[in-house]
Amino acid sequence: MKSIIYAIIASLIFGTLSVNGQLRTPALSPGSTVKQTVGLTDIEINYSRPAVKGRSIFGPDGIVQYGEFWRTGANAATKISFNGDLSFGKADLSKGDYTILTKPGKTSWKIFIYKYESPNWSSYVEKKPLATLEVATKKLNTSVESLEYAIQNISMDTANLEISWDRTSVQIPIQIDTKTQVLKNIDRAMAGPSIFENFNAALYLHENKIELPRALTYIQKATKNENAQFFMVYREALILRDLGKQKDALVAAKRSLKLSEEAKNNDFIRFSKKLISEL
Repeated sequence: MKSIIYAIIASLIFGTLSVNGQLRTPALSPGSTVKQTVGLTDIEINYSRPAVKGRSIFGPDGIVQYGEFWRTGANAATKISFNGDLSFGKADLSKGDYTILTKPGKTSWKIFIYKYESPNWSSYVEKKPLATLEVATKKLNTSVESLEYAIQNISMDTANLEISWDRTSVQIPIQIDTKTQVLKNIDRAMAGPSIFENFNAALYLHENKIELPRALTYIQKATKNENAQFFMVYREALILRDLGKQKDALVAAKRSLKLSEEAKNNDFIRFSKKLISEL
């Protein structure tokens, strides 16, 4: 009986420890995500938000010392991502992921921009930044309790990245060449469907055995392109065969074989040879 009681007590203790091992508590500096589209460019910022909690924040008596590197957040390095090229301050940046470190000062902050490689913010301190900016500080009338990143003053091709905490704020100008992006989109749309869009349309129609003449129109728009791929030409041969155009199908199949051999794709070399023998 005693052994049974001991076993029950042990299981209860172990169960309690297991539950405690999974205990979740609120983060002191919770993570946050900011998403904003400026023109045609999507910008996303992932950072952690420390709070004032009655403390002195910036300066000799603050938790962020003037002239010293700061992760400009808490926990991990802040990650700033965008899917198009833009200017961040005076720095021209290609689409991708970046992080910033700052050296706050009383009247201005230095901003150091790095390609994002790791959440470990201290790993960037010894690296050479992609660009360095200096922006003036702004004194706020009311205190911002939790560090805040925001994208403000948005137009079709400009915005400001605003970083605010306690009674201090800085703004980093963002500029995007939306006009060029839109003109490229217009040119692309006016030029008609791409080679792959024509191929996919033909593939759908042919696989479902519907409107084969239409499928042939689409596939030949793709295969007449000098960048036509072997699998596109093979599909043209299949569509021509199914339309009863044996002679044209044979020409396409031979072209498919040639392109497959150039691409060293053994599967389509085999497919093309088989189709040629059948034709």
